[in-house]
Amino acid sequence: MDASRRAVMMGVGGVGLMAVLAACSGYGQPNAGAAAPASQAPSSPAGDAPAAGGGAGLAKTSDIPEGGGKIFADQKVVVVQPAAGQFRAFSATCTHQGCTVDSVESGMINCPCHGSMFNLDGTVMGGPATKPLPEVQIKVEGDTISLA
Repeated sequence: MDASRRAVMMGVGGVGLMAVLAACSGYGQPNAGAAAPASQAPSSPAGDAPAAGGGAGLAKTSDIPEGGGKIFADQKVVVVQPAAGQFRAFSATCTHQGCTVDSVESGMINCPCHGSMFNLDGTVMGGPATKPLPEVQIKVEGDTISLA
C-alpha cells in the first residue's frame, strides 16, 4: 500500500509541476497581439544603444534649457546644456537596471525606478547606479541638434 501512496503523490506532484511550467512558459513575453505596457522596463540591462540618428534633427538648441536638459524617449537619449552653448548627449537608459530616465531637474538627470541621479556630465551623483551614463555623439549645426 505504501508504494501506491508514493506513486499517487509523485503523480500529483508531477501534474502540479507541469502546470507551473506551462504558466511560466510565456514569462517576459507580451501576449500574442497585445502590446507590452508602456511602463515596463527594458528587457536588457543598461547599455542599450540609442537609435541611430542619420542626421535627422533631434531638437532646436532653444529646446534645451541652460543648466538642464530634455529627454527624447523614442531615441533613448537625453540632451543637456551644462553651460551656455555647450550641448552634450547621453543614453537615457539608467546604468543600474535599464529603466529610462524621466526628468532633468536642478542640474540632475533622474531615474524613476530606484532613485539614481546623474550629473549633467553623465557621472553618478547618487546611486544605486555606479556607472555613468554612456555619452552619445551629437552634432550642433546652427540651431539644430541631431544625432551624429
